[in-house]
Amino acid sequence: MKNALLWLFGLLLLVGGIALGATAAQAHPHVWITATSELIYASDGSITGVRHAWTFDDMFSTYALQGIETKTKGVYSREELSSLAQTNVESLKEFGFFTFARADGKKEKFQEPVDYFLEYRDDTLTLHFMLPLKTPVKPKLLALEIFDPSYFIDFKFADKDPVRLVGVPG
Repeated sequence: MKNALLWLFGLLLLVGGIALGATAAQAHPHVWITATSELIYASDGSITGVRHAWTFDDMFSTYALQGIETKTKGVYSREELSSLAQTNVESLKEFGFFTFARADGKKEKFQEPVDYFLEYRDDTLTLHFMLPLKTPVKPKLLALEIFDPSYFIDFKFADKDPVRLVGVPG
């Protein structure tokens, strides 16, 4: 009986030690993106959308290019990357394209991306795409956020010209 109690006590100590020593899982990025974005304006001063250029890290770029046939080894044309660009854009939909906008405090919605393509340069892929707003806005204050709430993807804005305003009327 004494051995059984010691064994049970030891088991409880082990389980307790494991439970107390366990920590919550910490999220960390698996993909790194350097982003540039452009706010697109209409001639009447309304904002019509956001154009993104997201450059993926070299490890993700290498992984994404596996199995893509090219005419010239190591050179990828826009046409050769078109199906991968479509897959990327379609995959981003469930995450809201990691792009969130509020115009004067009101959440804005985007249409499906247009004018999307991938380019390959300096061993990295860059995804270009335009996100039109469902309804153009003329806010006094626009808050635009680009991030992954799960932190699977780490977004960093480019050091030079991270955001541009395109077509702002005088």
